[in-house]
Amino acid sequence: MGEFSPGLEGVVAAETAVSEVDGANGRLIYRGGYLIEDLVPVTSYEEAAFLLWHGELPNEKELDALRQQMSRARRLKDSARKTLMAMEPSTDPMDVLRTVVSAQGASQALTKPTLDEAVALTAVFPTIVGAAYRRRQGKDPLQPRDDLGHAANLLWSLEGREPEPQKVHWVDTYLVLLADHGLNASTFAARVVASTGSDLTSCIVGAIAALKGPAHGGATLAARNMLDKIGSAENAERWLTDAHAKHERFSGFGHRVYRTYDPRAKILREMAKTAAPDLHRTAARTEEVALKILHDAHPERPNATNVDFWASVVLTGAGIPKELFTTIFATSRVSGWTAHVLESLSDLRIIRPASRWIGPEPGRKPLQLAKR
Repeated sequence: MGEFSPGLEGVVAAETAVSEVDGANGRLIYRGGYLIEDLVPVTSYEEAAFLLWHGELPNEKELDALRQQMSRARRLKDSARKTLMAMEPSTDPMDVLRTVVSAQGASQALTKPTLDEAVALTAVFPTIVGAAYRRRQGKDPLQPRDDLGHAANLLWSLEGREPEPQKVHWVDTYLVLLADHGLNASTFAARVVASTGSDLTSCIVGAIAALKGPAHGGATLAARNMLDKIGSAENAERWLTDAHAKHERFSGFGHRVYRTYDPRAKILREMAKTAAPDLHRTAARTEEVALKILHDAHPERPNATNVDFWASVVLTGAGIPKELFTTIFATSRVSGWTAHVLESLSDLRIIRPASRWIGPEPGRKPLQLAKR
């Protein structure tokens, strides 16, 4: 039996061409060999999703066809809409997303995942997220608009007004940056479900469940909450020093894979200057102090800023309520999840790792109930 690796760290569990995280060199590589910093200036989310699904960037005709296909798939089925409306308006948005996605994809028989299903699931996420938020606000959900792009339709579904072009750009950039990221916990969960021969919706529901955890998708909210507690650039040093003395974690710093500054964080840090100038000032001072404290305490550790820290600032500037941060993460990552599931079909083998027994020596005899 092989050696036990907590959290499967260092274990190679899949071969993939969807994306690669080069942690040592701080690179995120999307399908086709594109570096994320080269893609962001020239691609929309729809183009990035097409790339993850097909392996090549679309031409104008292909992009137009994809946008039309996505716009047709944005509306909820009647059963999914009834499921949504049956839930308490105060329900956690991630629970709403998980449940309504399940209802949207429910079918009468088990089906093999397809690209059309991947497109449809990706297209409907903004509709569900927007409806969950509006119901929390005591407002009626809105019908999606066919004339808007993916990011713009997301903002429309939340706010019910014409999206500002700059905010659309900020959200669209975030969606491109987070669309895929190697074999992270939620992607691995999707591939585990896929390995059993299950349907695409089940794979995505499993991924949503994994993303909901605070150690994964909830990290952006945690970073924003930390900035709220700090309050101002002037208070950053005192707050962080006190928090470190209490052995509290600094949300938005450190990463399981990256050994240097997260390339996505670099892009968002620059964008945050215009997206949320006041919050950027607090965040920039927080980053400066936090990195110094962490380096002084553990100079041997690669305590760099991760994507969650600056994502929390940019999403705030775009007008996204912080309780929706994890659902917006899912709205981006669903294209990556589905791409991984479709890729895995080419060599489907059930994922079944071994475990190491740490219980007592076998052979213990059970007593009758009356003698226990």
